[in-house]
Amino acid sequence: MRPFEYGVDGPKVIVAGVDGSETSLRAGAYAWGLARRAGARLVVVHVAPVASMGTLTPGGAAALRETAEEISAQIRRELEAAAGREQVRYDFVTELGDAYTVLARVADESRADAVIVGASAQAGHRIIGSVAVRLVKAGRWPVTVVP
Repeated sequence: MRPFEYGVDGPKVIVAGVDGSETSLRAGAYAWGLARRAGARLVVVHVAPVASMGTLTPGGAAALRETAEEISAQIRRELEAAAGREQVRYDFVTELGDAYTVLARVADESRADAVIVGASAQAGHRIIGSVAVRLVKAGRWPVTVVP
């Protein structure tokens, strides 16, 4: 058996982070097209943030969870509709947690050849760094950031 190699003959496993934002949906569409053209397996990852102290009011955590479930369900519906039109092998992973941590773990576990995410539109990320910047700095996979 030959040893595993990263990046041989194009990507075979692509991980795409999709959180429901406009840029992440564009990233998901780009990753879908790339997976279709390359015959790669696509792993679509939706990470819902964990409730912070400010949202732990009686209704805050429930509202956050409900919103995350709605976004996840919408992403799943769009994946199923696209799969009905085009032959793309995909997995859908949804978890609670920190987006960088979950994406990095899924990319490592799936032996991803590429990670695709949308650019952050949040002003604070210019100071503390976005998920995309953290993935690039990790340096373990090629990262494509879709505007």
